[in-house]
Amino acid sequence: MSRVRDLALLPKAHLHLHLTGGMRHDTLVELAQEQGVHLPHGLLEPGSVDLDATGLRGWLKFQRLYDQARNLLRGPAEVCRVVREIVEDQALAGVGWLELQVDPSTYAPRLGGLQATVEVVLDALLSAGREHGVGTGLVVASNRTRHPGDAETHARVARRFAGEGVVGFGLSNDETRGDTRDFEKAFRLARDAGLVAVPHAGELRGPGSVRLAVERLGARRVGHGVRAVEDPAVVELLASEGVACEVNPVSNVLLGVHAAVADSPWRTLRRYGVPVAVGADDPLVFRAGLLENYALLEASDEELADLARCSVQVSAAPDALKGSMLAGVEAWLLSG
Repeated sequence: MSRVRDLALLPKAHLHLHLTGGMRHDTLVELAQEQGVHLPHGLLEPGSVDLDATGLRGWLKFQRLYDQARNLLRGPAEVCRVVREIVEDQALAGVGWLELQVDPSTYAPRLGGLQATVEVVLDALLSAGREHGVGTGLVVASNRTRHPGDAETHARVARRFAGEGVVGFGLSNDETRGDTRDFEKAFRLARDAGLVAVPHAGELRGPGSVRLAVERLGARRVGHGVRAVEDPAVVELLASEGVACEVNPVSNVLLGVHAAVADSPWRTLRRYGVPVAVGADDPLVFRAGLLENYALLEASDEELADLARCSVQVSAAPDALKGSMLAGVEAWLLSG
């Protein structure tokens, strides 16, 4: 669908972006060369997203590529560089508020422990945000394939930084593994500290996983959540509770959740009153950043503005920043 307004000028919040997955491809190649690492074909070649690609489809293939990229972040210098570049890229995409998600356990052995990892990422995030004029928050996430006790440890670490840059607590990795109910205590610890519950659900599992995320983990936003539309009662639950879905159109296609971006149920969710925030998930692997995800929806400018409003409204941004961003959305609609 043609449009006259520049998407990069549309103020928006980016609420679903993982640290390693936000790395620039040029940085990936440079780090691999410096470290003498041979990159697999799925990471070696730069380029734009290929929605017909079959080589990536499936969670295990994706996870393998993601892990190989993450292994290049061997110390604070590499992590800080990636965080700074992520924030710069988001600023160029018109992002006024960024919530970056990280599982600290995957970096802890190289950064001096869980708390040290959060400190390194948080310092880089806040510093880069100030430099580029982007509001930032950190989401500490736990791995659902590991013992729930690890998640409780992560929640306690996240609590220490509540009010100091950590804004949310998540649950990620292979959704087909682990019992969501086992993570109730971890999320209760996080919520009691004022952190927003933002677990992944409704991607590799069906609408029941979304219901569990809301009713048992207290989710205020659901990472993905698109399969909620398979059960009207779950859609009604999301709408009545004001729980948002962080929809990542390209990611969903390349991981086999949908056959095409046109199959994304974002319009259905919005029609029933569910807030929707568009995200890029892991643009390093999926080769599509936030602007590409917005553009591929082939939505009208009014629809895109609505999605941008949703992203701001359901974010953890300060009220003053939300107000200025929402005013910017209206100004964008009046332009052109």
